Amino acid sequence: MSDVVVIGAGIAGIAAALRLAQAGHRPIIIESRRKLGGRATSFIDPRSSQLLDNCQHVTMGCCTNLLDLYRRLGVLDKIQWHPTTYWANPPHAPDQLTAGWLPAPAQFTGAFMRMRLLSLADKVCIGRAMWKLLRIGLAGRSRWSGRTFSEFLRETRQTESAVQRFWEPVVVSACNLSSDRVDAPFAMQVFQEGFLSHRFASTMGLSTVPLLQLYDPAEALLKKVGGELRLGVSAQSIAFDGRRVTGVVTDDGVVQGAAVISALPFERLDNLCSDRLKSTDRRLRNLDQMQSSPILGVHLTYERQVMRTPHLVLPARATQWLFNKGMDAHGRQRVHAVISAADAWMELSEQQIGERVQADLQWACPSAMGLQPLQVRSVKERRATFAATPGFAALRPTARADARGGVDNLFLAGDWCDTGWPATMEGAVRSGYAAAAAFAGEGGLEKDLPIAALARLVGLR
Repeated sequence: MSDVVVIGAGIAGIAAALRLAQAGHRPIIIESRRKLGGRATSFIDPRSSQLLDNCQHVTMGCCTNLLDLYRRLGVLDKIQWHPTTYWANPPHAPDQLTAGWLPAPAQFTGAFMRMRLLSLADKVCIGRAMWKLLRIGLAGRSRWSGRTFSEFLRETRQTESAVQRFWEPVVVSACNLSSDRVDAPFAMQVFQEGFLSHRFASTMGLSTVPLLQLYDPAEALLKKVGGELRLGVSAQSIAFDGRRVTGVVTDDGVVQGAAVISALPFERLDNLCSDRLKSTDRRLRNLDQMQSSPILGVHLTYERQVMRTPHLVLPARATQWLFNKGMDAHGRQRVHAVISAADAWMELSEQQIGERVQADLQWACPSAMGLQPLQVRSVKERRATFAATPGFAALRPTARADARGGVDNLFLAGDWCDTGWPATMEGAVRSGYAAAAAFAGEGGLEKDLPIAALARLVGLR
């Protein structure tokens, strides 16, 4: 049994630690906060004493590794599945996008054709782009690397309405960048693997409990195998003897291990690495070139019910999603609004944020018209995800060092690493699993959903 120091108790760190334990090693997790989950967690709001999520995070049917992590934690029963996606279209009732009886990639054909927020011209050009995404296949999207997704939309002659009402809400929500900023392959993957490959792939799963409660079982699981979870301990640097890393220097002393897995955001890892370590390990040399993209979550409480669907997509609005968080014992409803790629919102006051979100909510939910929320709580995540702009893919490091130069007992995890996925919880889990497997020599990623036979027949392979 080897001690392995894992820096960071976010999704990637938890995933790596559980897999290390499964392989017979002893993970020691160091986390500066006093709770698990990293950026996908919850906090007690001092104003209301409510346990609030930093931001609404979702899983999808295609997130096979995240679902495996939930299974290992024993919390799969706390995920509620939503086969229907609701798209706001006032003054009409929301459009409902639900898979029909046809196999993938045609499962949404009937529901898509019934969507009233899109014109016939919009639907024709969206269909044309989807067909091209099928025909270029999974490998074909790599030829678009270095170009933005908006270039693909222009090449497939999308209407402005189709871009604003269909493509942009999906891309911004999934990639945390607009179509004119995101590297095309990241957005293409969302549609190829999330919409076209398998009937279950796009089914959305939402936690029925605060996110923090999904991770509660991790501590007991680690202790069961002799592992440790050291919360409130801040890493100061990675100890390096010129050839190998020997542990982590913390504000509570040195934690030694046979290997170190960093599951930190890239900017925090950059601060822990000495110039000597960076010069030895080529994977660490580009950390200061990576950029982040912010997300804003806004919690609103209303004195009565204003939203009846479990969630709403808001096409062509600054707020992309509304999530119905339920009614309390006093008949008050909580709504969680999400604004991705929220650069323009970061310097606004909470009052300004509340006013803008209320305008979008009243547009989408007419029953909220003229009704002021009892509470507004905004949560800014300035460094929520990496910014997947053209050129970013070349900066993403691998989990382990390769023959081109590196420290062979330093392993990297985090959604920003070379997972093959956008900045998602699925990408974070994949990175943790990959890092653990690179050290242990066993384990690895869960299988993706199989591509449906019809989708493969028309080119998605």
